[in-house]
Amino acid sequence: MAKQCSLLLTLTFIASLLATQEVSAKTSTQTQLSEQFFQGALIVGKTAPENKVMLNGKVIKVSLNGDYALGFSRDEKNNSELTIISPSGVIEKQILKPLKREYNIQRVEGIAKSIMNPNKKANIRVREDNKKIKAARKIDSNLIAFAQGFIAPIEGVITGVYGSQRYYNGVPKWPHYGLDYAGDTGDAVKAPADGTVLMFVSDMFYSGGTMIIDHGHGVSSTFLHLSASYVSVGDKVSKGQLVAAVGASGRATGPHLDWRINWFNMRLDPALVLKLKPLK
Repeated sequence: MAKQCSLLLTLTFIASLLATQEVSAKTSTQTQLSEQFFQGALIVGKTAPENKVMLNGKVIKVSLNGDYALGFSRDEKNNSELTIISPSGVIEKQILKPLKREYNIQRVEGIAKSIMNPNKKANIRVREDNKKIKAARKIDSNLIAFAQGFIAPIEGVITGVYGSQRYYNGVPKWPHYGLDYAGDTGDAVKAPADGTVLMFVSDMFYSGGTMIIDHGHGVSSTFLHLSASYVSVGDKVSKGQLVAAVGASGRATGPHLDWRINWFNMRLDPALVLKLKPLK
């Protein structure tokens, strides 16, 4: 009888241990996030590739390596709910709270009236330009270059920053959504990360020579005011590869590079992506 009780206790202990191990294995979705929760930040995540990721109820693409991307807009004030669901049914939720930022005021003089107040023909051009840009930024490819770190596309003094409110000829306009680098016409512009060239238009009304490079999952780089492109639409480019040349085309008072980062149509801060480190 004592032996039977001992055996029963042993079996009960083993069953309890196995159950505990099973629960432990099911209580984590093995998720990591980059730690930049500022307004305007690109946030990179990594989870088990079989997990489902949702942001405020909307499904976010997860790569075969478990990488995913999301972002906060310039003026985002509301918390976001990130939900991770494992195949076994484990659900993890995290509240992402955007950290508020203060933005600079910049004044730009000398912009031609024809640029400040475009005529009807120019307005039609602007609308067509915007359609091309929006179409390119809708691309949701399987590339994961966004998760592998970024470099500055040019070596130069930063003359304009993301989020700053600009006054053109004394008139307040929309915020600046890029990072401006001083340069001379013809200076080399390099790909900040691996990607695919989605668009190049040499003469957009406001941005002049404009190139968009896809880095995957809706993350893209845009270069404005270029004087030349050295790659073609559809080309695969590598981080650090020469892709274009600095210019002063479009709405520019002098040669410089305006570099922008987007998550789909959400405009993010390029200075913050330079601080991102790949998750392991």
